[in-house]
Amino acid sequence: MYCNESCTISKDLKLCSLCPMALFITGLIGNLIALFIIYRHKSVSRGNNVSVFYVLVSGLVWTDLMGKVLLSPMVLVCYALIKCIEDINSHLCNTFAFVMSFFALCSMLILLAMAVECLLSIGYPYIYNRVVTRRRAQISLITIYAFSLLICVMPLIGFGEYRQYSPGTWCFINMNDSSLSKKAFSLLYAMLLTLAILAVVICNILVKINLMKMYKLTRSQSISGTSAQGTQSAPHPVELDHLALLVLMTLIFLICSIPVTVRLYAGAISPNKCVTREEEQRDLSAMRFLSVNSIVDPWVFIILRTSLCRKQVHKMFAKLCMSRASRTTAGSIDEYRSRIHGPALETEAPQCAPNEIQMEERDAS
Repeated sequence: MYCNESCTISKDLKLCSLCPMALFITGLIGNLIALFIIYRHKSVSRGNNVSVFYVLVSGLVWTDLMGKVLLSPMVLVCYALIKCIEDINSHLCNTFAFVMSFFALCSMLILLAMAVECLLSIGYPYIYNRVVTRRRAQISLITIYAFSLLICVMPLIGFGEYRQYSPGTWCFINMNDSSLSKKAFSLLYAMLLTLAILAVVICNILVKINLMKMYKLTRSQSISGTSAQGTQSAPHPVELDHLALLVLMTLIFLICSIPVTVRLYAGAISPNKCVTREEEQRDLSAMRFLSVNSIVDPWVFIILRTSLCRKQVHKMFAKLCMSRASRTTAGSIDEYRSRIHGPALETEAPQCAPNEIQMEERDAS
């Protein structure tokens, strides 16, 4: 039972049609750029030196891209025809919900596989070299797809249900039904997402701890090396790049994944059988957060990892740190002078730049 009609597309047409269009275009561009970088790296590496990470991230990018290509056109067609998805075709809602739940679960599990691979490569390199191979990474991708297919096909055979959500342009798992089987499937899907989120966060925390240890070791070695060879600027540690990127990935992953998980639990546990308009809007916002995850993934895992992007980020941070340091130094010098000599007089000669000082010394000589 639903308190409000789930088909309100004619009322929200002008306001809501821009959001799916923007999500589709940005997701398509980002994933295509990521695929170009991946296959350019593969051609440069001649296919034999491609790491396990690139095998997994290729699967993630293809999964996100296929999800965007298959789902977004259905939404845009609904807005173009000003019809709800069930009005276009009675089977289209189940197809949309199956594709959406399938690719969302696949992306989550691939992110988990990437987090485990990262933890083993940094924290347990001996086990990583013996156990982790490209072939096993490919087998893990096939296993993830098969497992997700097995889970998401359940509502189509009677265990659980897919239904249309407001404004009528998308369908997903029925999160608000009182039936035991439908509520059980909603909880099952929520528990899978919860376990994946917790496992990814735990792996990332362990990786951060190992990266901090590596950074401290590298810093101590660089300090001892520079003290022996004289004062030289130490290179920017790679560990800091990975650490900053890992923190960013974890935050984005949590922000995009938690809302839909909370909505699944709230719908299954709530005693109210009536779905209000406000709850429908929360469900829509949670789905949009989940779709943002597939947009951000290629930028975080591929594009921001390129050497050109890292150099630009380093230059930006170097300029920022230099400007802040110069302002701090100038402020401390002025404060020191004011304490020693008192406030500066208006008749005091202006300070000379280094080039002007050299010119005055030459004239005096």
